[in-house]
Amino acid sequence: QVQFVESGGGSVQFGGSLRLSCAVSESSFSIFALAWYRQAPGKQREMVATISLGGRTDYAESVKGRFAISRDNAKKTMYLQMNSLKPEDTGVYYCNIGIGRWGQGIQVTVSS
Repeated sequence: QVQFVESGGGSVQFGGSLRLSCAVSESSFSIFALAWYRQAPGKQREMVATISLGGRTDYAESVKGRFAISRDNAKKTMYLQMNSLKPEDTGVYYCNIGIGRWGQGIQVTVSS
């Protein structure tokens, strides 16, 4: 069973930054596409950013230019650098690897 360890969440003010990390105990980590999703209160879970095994990235329109996803295959860890945070970025952030495999979620709260 794959284990996830998410860290880096917390509370920040408008315009602040956070860096999320997700360490994954998947032996074939390097061959998977990775993703970060988030779920705001009362809303459906939505894709925030993805990164392919080759390093190609894609972002939700709402975070383009502010967030950056990256991966370190040697450490089996994925990251989400979040800058210029807005209150609408508030939610629980989940890392994802493969179909149906999710981290436990980490809270991000941005105050105005």
